[in-house]
Amino acid sequence: MKIALYGTGYVGLVTGACLAEVGNEVTCIDVDVDRIAGLKLGRMPFHEPGLAELVVRNQAAGKLDFTTHAASALAPATVIFIAVGTPPAADGSADLSQVLAVARSIGKYLTHRAVVVIKSTVPVGTADRVQVEIARAITARGAMVLFDVVANPEFLKEGEAVEDCLRPERILLGSQSRRAISVLRALYTPFNRNHERVLEMDTRSAELTKYAGNAMLATKISLMNEMANIAERVGADIEQVRRGIGADPRIGHHFIYAGAGYGGSCFPKDVQALARAALAQGYEPRILAAVEAVNSAQKNKLFELVARHFHGRLAGRTVALWGLSFKPDTDDMREAPSLALMQSLWDEGACVRAYDPQAGSQARECCGERADLVICESPYQALDGADVLVVVTEWKLFRSPDFARIRLALKEPAIFDGRNLYEPAEVEAAGLAYYGIGRGRSLLVLPVSTAPLPAANVYATYAGRPASTVAATMV
Repeated sequence: MKIALYGTGYVGLVTGACLAEVGNEVTCIDVDVDRIAGLKLGRMPFHEPGLAELVVRNQAAGKLDFTTHAASALAPATVIFIAVGTPPAADGSADLSQVLAVARSIGKYLTHRAVVVIKSTVPVGTADRVQVEIARAITARGAMVLFDVVANPEFLKEGEAVEDCLRPERILLGSQSRRAISVLRALYTPFNRNHERVLEMDTRSAELTKYAGNAMLATKISLMNEMANIAERVGADIEQVRRGIGADPRIGHHFIYAGAGYGGSCFPKDVQALARAALAQGYEPRILAAVEAVNSAQKNKLFELVARHFHGRLAGRTVALWGLSFKPDTDDMREAPSLALMQSLWDEGACVRAYDPQAGSQARECCGERADLVICESPYQALDGADVLVVVTEWKLFRSPDFARIRLALKEPAIFDGRNLYEPAEVEAAGLAYYGIGRGRSLLVLPVSTAPLPAANVYATYAGRPASTVAATMV
C-alpha cells in the first residue's frame, strides 16, 4: 500500500520504517525541516536499537521517504497515519493541538477516499473530533471526499520499539466502518500471520484501552514502590517479596520491580491525561491520583538516601551517577528520575559526575552547561573524585561492575542502587556500604542464651541506615 504518515517521533518513525520493511511505500511528513533533512541523510533524531538500519535500508530501496510537503505525500496514499505528539497541557490534560492541526491538513489536501488512522495516544472522543476537523476542511474548499477514521493505538516500548512493531502482541482496530477495518487488516497481514492478533472494537473503547493499559502498568510500579517503602521500615527485602508474589500466576513477574520511579514520554503524561479526562466527566479517579503521588515521591528516594548518608551535609560533595535516561536502551530523559535527583543535589550544593551510554548529549540539552555537572565518557571515569556512586538506570553494562575498583575510586565507599541490581552481601563483602530500594534486612529472633548478633553481620541496608547505626538499634 501507499502510506502517508504524519510525525517522525518514536511512534511515527518506527511505524513508518516497519511498514516499509514489509513492502509498503511510506512517506513520513514532519514540519521540522532539520529533522527531515537529517533523516534523508540517515541521521536518527533519537536512539532506538535497530531503527537506523531499518530506515537506511528502506530509504535505499525506495520504500521510505521523508518530506515537509503534506500535499505530495497524501496524493497517492490510501492509508494516512497520525502519529504526532500529545504532550501534557498546563493542567495535565492531553494537548491535542498537533493532532487537530494534522486533521485540518488532511482535510485541506485529501482528494480521494482514504483511511485515516490515529496512532497518537489520545483521550476518548478524539477520533470524533478528528472526523469533524477533516470534514470541515474538506467542506471549506467546496469538495466532497469520503474518508474513514480508525483508532489504532500503539503499544511500543522504548528500547524495544522495532521488535514490538514487527512482532506485536495485539493490534487494536477501533472503528464502525467495515471497509476501514478490512483495509487495515490487509495492511497488518504481515504482522498477523502466526496467530490472530487483531482485536476489533468501537473507536472509544480502543482509545480508552491505550490509557487503561498504561495506567495499569504505572499502578503496578507505584504499588511495588509503596511496598518497598514499607519493606524498608519493617526490615523486609522487597526483592524477596517480589519473587514471592511474582510466583502467583495472577500477578506474574512483569512490572513488579521497585525502583526510583517511572518516567518517559508515556506513563507520566498518560496517567495525568486519563485522570484529567475523568475529572472532566465528573468522576474523581482516586487510584490514578495515588499512582501519581507515589511516583512523584519515589523520584526523591535516592536523594533522601544520599542525604541521610551524609547527615544532610551535601555541600561540596561530588556524586557519581550511572544512568541518566529514564530506562535502558534509549536516550530519552523526559521525566527521568535522574533529573529530579540531580536538581536536588545541586540545590544542596553538590556536584554531579554522570555517565550514560546514550543520553549524555540529551543531558547537556536538558541541563545546559554548568560547572556542577560533568558528563563522562565511561562509568569508571564518573567515579574520579566522587564521594559515592548512585545507580539510576539499569543499563546492562552496570550489572556486573568491579566492586573493588569502585571502592578504591570513591572517597566514601557507598553504592546507592536505585534499581536493586546488586546483592547487598556481595557489595558489602567488597568493602562498600550498600543502599537499595526497600532492601531492609529482618533481624533474627535469637534464643535468650545466644549472644547478640555482631553488627558487622547486619546488612547496611537495614531501614536504609549504615551498618554502624544498626548496632544501636539492636541494643
